[in-house]
Amino acid sequence: MNLQERDKKVVWHPFTQIKTAPLPIPIVRGEGTYLFDEKGNRYIDGMASWWVNVHGHAHPYLAKKISEQLFTLEHAIFSGFTHEPAVQLAERLLKRLPHNQSKIFYSDNGSTAVEVALKMAFQYWSNKNVVKTKIIAFENAYHGDTFGGMSVGARNAFNLPFSKLLFDVIHIPVPVKGSEKETMDALKKAVAEQEIVAFIFEPLVQGAGGMVMYSEKVLDELIKHCRENNVITIADEVMTGFGRTGKFFASDYLVHKSDIVCLSKGLTGGVMPLGVTSCAEFIYEAFISDDKMKTFFHGHSYTANTTACSAALASLDLFDLPDAFENVHRIEKKHDVFLQKIKNHKALIDARQLGTIIAFEVKTEEHTNYLNSLSERISAFFISKGIILRPLGNIIYVLPPYCIKDEDLDYIYESIELFLEELVNSK
Repeated sequence: MNLQERDKKVVWHPFTQIKTAPLPIPIVRGEGTYLFDEKGNRYIDGMASWWVNVHGHAHPYLAKKISEQLFTLEHAIFSGFTHEPAVQLAERLLKRLPHNQSKIFYSDNGSTAVEVALKMAFQYWSNKNVVKTKIIAFENAYHGDTFGGMSVGARNAFNLPFSKLLFDVIHIPVPVKGSEKETMDALKKAVAEQEIVAFIFEPLVQGAGGMVMYSEKVLDELIKHCRENNVITIADEVMTGFGRTGKFFASDYLVHKSDIVCLSKGLTGGVMPLGVTSCAEFIYEAFISDDKMKTFFHGHSYTANTTACSAALASLDLFDLPDAFENVHRIEKKHDVFLQKIKNHKALIDARQLGTIIAFEVKTEEHTNYLNSLSERISAFFISKGIILRPLGNIIYVLPPYCIKDEDLDYIYESIELFLEELVNSK
């Protein structure tokens, strides 16, 4: 029995319709931008294995540092204890994060980082004996698959079976070009009429919602208005962090900084799960009390896992090298050149780019969404070309590891053009 057959007998895969999905491709090793299957076929990882891999697969430095940590201390309880990797990682992250961030809370992944942020915000007001119950979020948002994350996300295929169980959220329009005033008016109306706990957003790029992009200027104004009206702001940088938008954090584009920031994905270089929720000092201070009921009663068995923290420290070491952001800017420039070439293609509704992220919204008779049937055709085409691009419905996007070679990017671009031409000719 081969690996695919064994897998089918015992494994349940994420975001996969069991009845219709093809058998998963057995991956046996990685190297740089490439993944290799058991038959020796090579695939360009054009979407960084769900946006987590920033330095390339099987990076020798990451492997070395993780191995060293495993021989020293693999994990230790983090309630009542501490360890060097967690403290050092917090110190180094705070030097990179916006200047108003003061404390680091560890969890396991992006969804839990968001869950922690929401609980911090709700309990902040509770600890101050202030009754506030509403969250503001963007339409089309995705903030993870826990119940808090689903609640502040869009009501769509990701969470429809659970919709009656989610807490009520005020969703406002995404401030895409031309909708900025509508968004601002909606936020101001909500703040004026409701007791708002917090405003949560994916800064500048909505990832799973289709790589929807908007201006930093309008986000600055939204955050400013929230601050002026005692509304906590939460930046979900799970996808946008660690260079994806061309700066270390998307928040680096902003004048006004969020009170809470959520991190994961690229945090460990894509080699281990780890989540971080950072907060401003005033949030932390609201939990300091003689009243034990004002304690933040949240934690995970693997909170601040020593090995994961060491992976993140090693990843930060690599970001400290000059070639890390040289590669980010190289990819950014190549994406921009291709965008100018392809943006008016008759098969596209829109093409957009920010930093190392480039996305193409393909024309289709169906509405643009995650369930668009073009998705399977897109996936199959690029796999046949030796490229891993998992589309978001009819949205093709490229979000590669930063070590990707120019010739591999060119090959991806050429393959996108070929797909679009085949699509036009097949109609």
